[in-house]
Amino acid sequence: MARSRYTITEIDKPHFLTCTIVEWLPLFTRPALVDIVLNTWRYQQANQNLKLYGYVVLENHLHYLAQSPNLAKSVSSFKSFTARNIVDHLQHLNAESTLQRLRFAKRAHKLDRVYQVWQEGVHAEMVYSESVMRQQLDYIHHNPVKRGYVDLGEHWRYSSARDYQGQPGLIEVQRWY
Repeated sequence: MARSRYTITEIDKPHFLTCTIVEWLPLFTRPALVDIVLNTWRYQQANQNLKLYGYVVLENHLHYLAQSPNLAKSVSSFKSFTARNIVDHLQHLNAESTLQRLRFAKRAHKLDRVYQVWQEGVHAEMVYSESVMRQQLDYIHHNPVKRGYVDLGEHWRYSSARDYQGQPGLIEVQRWY
């Protein structure tokens, strides 16, 4: 599989990021696994100067708008840390069928691990204007609506849509507007 043509180009600008579970497995139907994602972002906000502008976590992928002094490193550490913790949690639950799928999905050149949780690469698009930021936030917040999961974006628990409606969300975001 070829590497993604999407790269983090200008670190002083926010980027729209997409991370996808291998084989589009619906791991995030388990609230404890979503908590791993949210707690990792909280840690990165507190300790790595991550600015999180918006997010949505769906059953098999997530989107987020973020910026940090070294966003490529932040994304890499996010994926690495969450993968380790997701695998640990699944092992604790003896979720053998899911672990077998993650083992089978592991790319052959990944010799340093038994499982692979995330697809390689990250779909990163620079947000170069306020109109693009609004467009990406709208996309993120309407993703669960478009899929038919909820009628309004702010009804999706794992999204920053509530924050943009003036309601408290599950994790602090830096509102763009």
